[in-house]
Amino acid sequence: MHPVNLALRFALEVTALGAMGWWGSTLTDSGWKWLAAVGVVLAVAAVWGTFAVPGDPSRGGQGLVQVPGIVRLAIELLVFAAGTYALRSVGRPGLAIGFGVLVIAHYAWSYERIAWLLKQ
Repeated sequence: MHPVNLALRFALEVTALGAMGWWGSTLTDSGWKWLAAVGVVLAVAAVWGTFAVPGDPSRGGQGLVQVPGIVRLAIELLVFAAGTYALRSVGRPGLAIGFGVLVIAHYAWSYERIAWLLKQ
């Protein structure tokens, strides 16, 4: 992967986690909102880091659970879709659209990786 695309991917991952944390903080008005925000972020980050495709050059192939490429791609798309939904849910539809467009651009730029994932 091109280093600029890797940087974009990292920024998208962090943004998705941040958006889901923001959404988690809106689940309650009590002091528990911070726990909800952190809990959502930790749960999503755990899923993201746990499942990997052996030999994935964009991730180093490291992960506790080795999965087929289609499963990893589904996890990624689900996380990015959840980040987009979270932005929309907290009342930021413009940010949600911009984020979604950047996710699509990232995957368009990553067509070789997607083809590789689908073959695994």
